Amino acid sequence: MATYADVLQYLSSLDYPAEKDDVVREAEREGAPPDVLRALRALPPVDYANGTEVARSAHIEAAPEVGPAQRAAQARERHQRVSQHLRGI
Repeated sequence: MATYADVLQYLSSLDYPAEKDDVVREAEREGAPPDVLRALRALPPVDYANGTEVARSAHIEAAPEVGPAQRAAQARERHQRVSQHLRGI
């Protein structure tokens, strides 16, 4: 499976904004493995402003080392917002 870092590595010399075809062509030129190319070929045909936008559109997780149980625990946690924190001040 392609990782966020993989995608960014193979697109490091790409000039943005870039179209989907430019993104795929650059990854091929840089020797990206088949899983990265597969993810990039599945991108929607739009212009991308940067590598992060490409990785997000390819539905590649930024932190794949975080497991489903940890993600569920994070979702259940009550997040304190700054505005709530500052109400007593």
